[in-house]
Amino acid sequence: MNKIKSLWLLIYFFSIIKSDYNIENAFPNLSFQDPVGIHHAGDSSNRLFIIEQQGRIKVFENNSATSSSQTFLDIRSIVDQDGGYTEEGLLGLAFHPNYSENGYFYVHYTDHLNGNINYPRNIVARYSVSSNNPNQANLNSEQIILIVEQPYHNHNGGQMEFGPDGYLYISFGDGGSAGDPQGNGQNLSTFLGSIIRIDIDNPSGGLNYGIPSDNPFIDALNARDEIYAYGLRNVWRFSWDLETGLLWAADVGQNEWEEIDIIYSGLNYGWNEMEANHCYPPGSNCNPNNFEPPIYEYELYVDGVCSVTGGYVYRGENLWMLEGKYIYGDWCTGDIWALTYDDNSNQIINTDLLQSGINITSFGTDENNELFFCGNGSIFKITSDLGDLNQDQQINILDIVLLVNLVLENSYDEVGDINNDGILNVLDVIQLLNVILI
Repeated sequence: MNKIKSLWLLIYFFSIIKSDYNIENAFPNLSFQDPVGIHHAGDSSNRLFIIEQQGRIKVFENNSATSSSQTFLDIRSIVDQDGGYTEEGLLGLAFHPNYSENGYFYVHYTDHLNGNINYPRNIVARYSVSSNNPNQANLNSEQIILIVEQPYHNHNGGQMEFGPDGYLYISFGDGGSAGDPQGNGQNLSTFLGSIIRIDIDNPSGGLNYGIPSDNPFIDALNARDEIYAYGLRNVWRFSWDLETGLLWAADVGQNEWEEIDIIYSGLNYGWNEMEANHCYPPGSNCNPNNFEPPIYEYELYVDGVCSVTGGYVYRGENLWMLEGKYIYGDWCTGDIWALTYDDNSNQIINTDLLQSGINITSFGTDENNELFFCGNGSIFKITSDLGDLNQDQQINILDIVLLVNLVLENSYDEVGDINNDGILNVLDVIQLLNVILI
């Protein structure tokens, strides 16, 4: 079976994805106020949790017919976000890997409760679920994990995720303004412009967390022990590939380039000496050899694109043709792309999937690794009928029979053109059979 899967993936690596994808409102009976995150608790409850930027988390059953949601957590009274376009607010959510046992979850938000009316703080805090209601958090259970002062209003990062190693990873932007005027991206003495990695299960040193012993800058002079990688402008969203363990991040650019990075321990990704693969500011001297380059970049303000929204490497089943591809989008246009990356050869293929027309604020997955994205007050999913020749929303032997008949009749149906070469033949039959077997 592994050999079959490997063959199938190899074939698809060198194929071009069909462009006739669609989007569908995944929960047409639900609406949300400024949704910016989609999460599940990993507790086999088949629930989804939606972050609303103004400071609320909603929870509901992962069923397209769901007609109501509940408020899981409401901290709007302490979150700084006044509505409209802003980079402040409730930004991130992460459930403890043992959430089903300990009920711990973590939020990342901005506030103005430090007495500074001008600039916010980034707060990472732990909450607990209510002891008598799994759909409601204990509002009085907040424990502050860490606080990061911000010099400006923008570039707050926001993503939090537990890695495969069980540690909590958190992204922070460079502190804001434009061009990183404080040089935070290249400053290891601040969290700003970095992704940090902490051990929340083993606090030490008077902190509410511990430092993993293999963090890269523990022994570095004038460096924060928590930093995992740096030289990042504003990583809004990152995620792990569940199969390869690679950490994918989308770093929002300044004036000309958006970038996709693979994040490795201890590496410097260049900002603010470089914007993607280019010296910053343009025309300045820099040495690209000093920095880890992105695996992909795209130019700003071409056809309206303006801000990358990081996604996920697809590991679900419904969109089998996207297996192993990194799905991401652009906030301004709603364009969604699929990026294929071979870590061994560094070969890259980036393909347009669709133009959603949605201001995409975030991607997320459910417990089955099926992909969703949010924006414009709703939660959406990508759909495709490729391979489903009889349109029964299943791919099985009946579709094989129909495809064989079409091949024998020398007829063409793009739904059956699995390898997108413009003809139907035995290669399409073999690939469709592999899909069913996988």
